Amino acid sequence: MYEEFYGLTEKPFSIQPDPEFLFFGLRHSMAYAMLEYGVQNRAGFSVICGDIGCGKTTLVRHMLNNLGDELTVGIVYNTHQQIDDLLSWIMLAFNQPYEGKSHLALFDDFQQFLIRSYGEGKRVVLIIDEAQNLTPSSLEALRMLSNINVDKDQLLQIILVGQPQLRDLLRRPELQQFIQRVAVDFFIPPLEAFEVDKYILHRLHIAGRDTPLFTPAATKLIAQAARGIPRSINILCDMALVYGYSTNVDKIDVNLVREVIRDRADFGVLGA
Repeated sequence: MYEEFYGLTEKPFSIQPDPEFLFFGLRHSMAYAMLEYGVQNRAGFSVICGDIGCGKTTLVRHMLNNLGDELTVGIVYNTHQQIDDLLSWIMLAFNQPYEGKSHLALFDDFQQFLIRSYGEGKRVVLIIDEAQNLTPSSLEALRMLSNINVDKDQLLQIILVGQPQLRDLLRRPELQQFIQRVAVDFFIPPLEAFEVDKYILHRLHIAGRDTPLFTPAATKLIAQAARGIPRSINILCDMALVYGYSTNVDKIDVNLVREVIRDRADFGVLGA
């Protein structure tokens, strides 16, 4: 809609997770370094938490794009309350048969899959997204899965990705044994105010524009209104570009951003 008008090759502020647009702020850089360290050093459990919209999924997808061929990765996007069901999703994540099998049969099949992969020189990494939905009993069952070893080699690495509730869940007293298995953990906070300008410029650059499009005052207001959350920044920037295009302005200033925020509060279905 507004791409050609503003000299862009694509929409710079889509809310879909896209590794090509990943912005490495200070905390995101540290989180990625921790993830990479965990995978390379065969950490049994790695945990990445952060608020909704702070870029956890994008970070994981960037990591997936840079993994070596020696890794076999399965991702569970749908978390469930019972480990029987979760184990079926784990088998599905690795393209293994799971239908019509008992929990015991699934466990044995998964163990054999890990052993075969080890024999082929493959390391198996399981990523569970939205892990805050898991129950303590499900986490304990995951801990038992991580006990499958050959000699001194651990056959399964598990990465848990979730919202702040996951951090609260893991702090429960009954999960002490689980916590002792977590070798890597990191919490991704919202962007600092000074990072928001760099974030916006970065996404514009990836989308084909190097000339600043938002005034400093507009960027400051966006940072405040979005509270540093990348997804919220994207929504505000995208709407500002729509407003700018519709009124034929070549630069997004603070008054236009203020109008976007006011209209979202007054006329949006969800309010401000």
